[in-house]
Amino acid sequence: MTAKPQTAALELRRAAEGAASALPPLLVAAEQLAATVQMGGHGRRRVGPGEEFWQYRPAHSGDEARRVDWRRSARSDQQFVREREWQLAQSVHLWVDDAASMRFSGAPEGARSRPTKGARARLLALALAVLMVRAGERVGLTGPLAPPRPGRAQLQTLAGLLSEDASAEDYGVPQVAGVAPYARVAMLSDFLGDLAPLEAALAALADRGVSGVMLQVLDPAEEEFPFHGRTIFESMGGSLSHETRKADDLRARYLARLAERRDRLEGLARAAGWQFATHHTGHPAQVPLLWLWAALERRRG
Repeated sequence: MTAKPQTAALELRRAAEGAASALPPLLVAAEQLAATVQMGGHGRRRVGPGEEFWQYRPAHSGDEARRVDWRRSARSDQQFVREREWQLAQSVHLWVDDAASMRFSGAPEGARSRPTKGARARLLALALAVLMVRAGERVGLTGPLAPPRPGRAQLQTLAGLLSEDASAEDYGVPQVAGVAPYARVAMLSDFLGDLAPLEAALAALADRGVSGVMLQVLDPAEEEFPFHGRTIFESMGGSLSHETRKADDLRARYLARLAERRDRLEGLARAAGWQFATHHTGHPAQVPLLWLWAALERRRG
């Protein structure tokens, strides 16, 4: 008599394992990362239409009888109204730079490996999408391939698109044609290319009332410049190359240019009403994920 339930349980387990094995590896990693981030309710804390219970309050003159919670009121001498938290699903668009420069990882040979900039950016973007979808938001990409939608099926779509081969171009250009008016946008890139297209994209988004965040993802080697003696520097796409016999002499100028670029990026973000931060791939991913979430929450509404 126990064989059938055991067989059913075994079949269910096999089906579940098969379904899990079919998930894109990026989605599995993103959900694991999202699971490490603990946070409170997503809705804005004020009364309005929504599904989540917020609080009871004493009934006032003019309240409709259907709004009175009679079970709660039966425990008191007065009537109480059950209020719900006001929630509004909004569109969140993601732009993850897939250019060749994002394939860089400066981990020395034999050292503990660290992800490429692109791998970390994709993981953060999809983990952010997981959190947003769980909160009832619509999430998509900034381009036309994946308009914002709710639900787990959308996460599968995003994981597939973000897992595709990178662009052959050295540096990425934001695609913002598909961004809805008054939406929110998260851009993840190294922002090491020409800043004119980025400036134009931010201006176009500002005209549509779009708010957002920019996260610069860099490898620690790009911050530390740990190069000495004869060195050949090549872009990941192979279009740029520079050889020097004294890389040490370039360090001060390089770091000054990097600081200048970061100041420029912060200025562009500030002018657009956006927020800007930098993340290094040698650091844990939880911190930038929390920053992205909190920064987009401040841009909500």
